[in-house]
Amino acid sequence: MIVITGSLAFDHIMDFPGYFKDHILPDKIHILNVSFLVRTLKRQRGGIAGNVAHNLGLLRESPTVFATAGGDFVLYQEKLTEVGVDVSQIKIYDGESTALAFITTDLDDNQIAGFYPGAMSHARDLSLTALPEKPRLVLIGANDPRAMRNFIYECQRLNVDYIFDPAQQLVTLTAEHIKTGVLGSKVTIGNDYEIQLIMRKLELSKKELLRGTEVLITTRGVKGSVIETDNQEFEIPIAKPKKRVDPTGVGDAYRAGIVKGLIKGWDFEKMGKVAALCATYALEQYGTQEHSFTKREFEGRYKKEFGEKVEL
Repeated sequence: MIVITGSLAFDHIMDFPGYFKDHILPDKIHILNVSFLVRTLKRQRGGIAGNVAHNLGLLRESPTVFATAGGDFVLYQEKLTEVGVDVSQIKIYDGESTALAFITTDLDDNQIAGFYPGAMSHARDLSLTALPEKPRLVLIGANDPRAMRNFIYECQRLNVDYIFDPAQQLVTLTAEHIKTGVLGSKVTIGNDYEIQLIMRKLELSKKELLRGTEVLITTRGVKGSVIETDNQEFEIPIAKPKKRVDPTGVGDAYRAGIVKGLIKGWDFEKMGKVAALCATYALEQYGTQEHSFTKREFEGRYKKEFGEKVEL
């Protein structure tokens, strides 16, 4: 059983046809007061757990989403089911809204976001011990902070491999809880800013961080990603996009490729390249779960891109 925890949300994705840096004065950041006129607004299915699970479904896995949602989740749930995701462990709170995210992206792919947790706040009441079987792998994604802490402790107590992906909750989790999450993890993952923030909060060097997690993965946008262990380092290139539409959800698609690789037992380079290509499919569509591909399409594009075969 592959278990995906984290947020389920409706994303409100907006594009600003300019650059945030042109309208934010560094020496006046303490009195920041700006407004951005956006050119597009779309409501889409999103959230860490939903995005990762959608991509895993496309990659021919059947992950179990373990999360909470509101009474407005019905149609979203049906879409996850269509790609093979197990939604039986999603707890619905009829009187509440599914979480809401408001994301504005500028022309440099920088993002400013706001998030209303809604029913996600109840995720702290979930326990991995209530699942019908012991998980093979758990992704601990951005979620209610108490839920994340609970899942870390439960994975460690149950001796379950987990991916620690604190992402947006790095500003909320204490240094103690971040350290606990890293030190027991199979994989710790984040973008270059997040990994630097983890090291600063924990007062650890990269070398010290690598002693705590088996695998450290740093995503770097157009520069690709780096997969590291305490004695190996792999530079993973991006898969060239046919078009760049919106970066929202690209990181979650990448994470699905990492989960797939761990389950299949692939080497790190193949795992990273599958993750990179999955991320590119997300980049080419507006919305985090609007892209799709068949097994044949993915395998063909992978061979064309990287000059080698992969079998999903």
